Amino acid sequence: MKPPDTAMVFQHRDWRSIPVEQIAPGITRQMIWGDRVMVCRLRLAPRTVTAVHSHPHEQITLVEQGSVEFTIDGQKRLASTGDVLHFPSHCPHGATMLGDEVVLIDIFSPVREDFLPARGGDKS
Repeated sequence: MKPPDTAMVFQHRDWRSIPVEQIAPGITRQMIWGDRVMVCRLRLAPRTVTAVHSHPHEQITLVEQGSVEFTIDGQKRLASTGDVLHFPSHCPHGATMLGDEVVLIDIFSPVREDFLPARGGDKS
C-alpha cells in the first residue's frame, strides 16, 4: 500500500545543514519538524529578553548552553546548562538571557504552524 503524499519521511540532519533565520535582534532559530512534533534550536545574545507569552502547544525546553531567568506564570526561575523545563499548553512564560550567549532547544507538540515557512517549503 502506497503511503499518502503528505506522509513524512525519515530525516537525519546535522544542525550545520539546517538554515539559520534571524527572528529578532539577538535571536536566531533553526527548525526541524515532522507531522506532530517540532524542534527549534535558538541562539540568544546576552541580555536578550523574550516577552511573556502563551500558546496552545505543549513545550519542553532544554538549556544547551548558558543561564536564563525564566518568568513562568508570574514566578521567576533560574535555569542553566543541562536543565530541562516543561511548559504545559497555555502556560504564560518568557525569559531573560543572563551574561553569556544562550542556546535553547525548544520542542513543541503539535507543530507550531505559525513558525513554518509561508509557502510550506521543504521540511527543514
